[in-house]
Amino acid sequence: MTHRLGVIRGDGTGPEVVGEALKVLDTLGVEHEREELDLGAERYLRTGETITGAELEHLRGLDAVLLGAVGDPRVKPGILERDLLLRMRFELDQYVNLRPVIRYPNVKTLLPSHTEDDVNLVVVRENSEGLYSGAGGFHRKGTEHEVAVQESINTRHGVERIVRYAFELARSRPRKKLTLVHKTNVLTFAGDLYQRVVDDVGSSDYPDVERDYVHVDAACIYFLDQPSRFDVIVTDNMFGDIITDLGAMIQGGMGIAAGGNINPERFSMFEPMYRL
Repeated sequence: MTHRLGVIRGDGTGPEVVGEALKVLDTLGVEHEREELDLGAERYLRTGETITGAELEHLRGLDAVLLGAVGDPRVKPGILERDLLLRMRFELDQYVNLRPVIRYPNVKTLLPSHTEDDVNLVVVRENSEGLYSGAGGFHRKGTEHEVAVQESINTRHGVERIVRYAFELARSRPRKKLTLVHKTNVLTFAGDLYQRVVDDVGSSDYPDVERDYVHVDAACIYFLDQPSRFDVIVTDNMFGDIITDLGAMIQGGMGIAAGGNINPERFSMFEPMYRL
């Protein structure tokens, strides 16, 4: 089978990392047709465009995209993140952000006491809702009475599908353990929804999967002190964004952190790692 692969080389280190990933595909003999996609900071600086509706529609016809790092100090923060990356995730319904956290042999880390057995977990981050949904706004912007509101949108549908994906993944792994990471003692609405869904789905459909709960601040401590506590983590968009960067550091740095923006039914986008 020949896969139609879109290639976004990106900015900064992106082209180098994607170039190495393509060498891996060639070495493995993966049959694919490559299509170079002109998306990223250079495109925006040249044309003022991030991505068009027609280009998004074209992406739906591909099998996957290989995505390099996107960003440039010449572009105002938030433009590429929201108008390119988040737009692709949301409009293509890539609701799973999948980040394996693995301690590879002979890779130096900030915590050399960790072993390969200690650091072997996967973070399943909800990728289409929460604080990143863009709900909110300003009132009296630029005045001394300015108000900024950023709302976290969490639907039962969105939470349940990410929880089920995480349970399926946990069931497929030897430990069969799922940990919900949230902040239920303070975020009593969104946290309550996540906890109820985990309990309901786990009890009815995944009784063979062990489940527990850890506050997000405590999870940051355990990542450093006791990462072996975790097998599969499920969490919301914001918390997942934060703890996966911490996860990258305990495995050797951001260049070691691979990730995928997954739509299990359709089109997905993968971010390769580059290990020297």
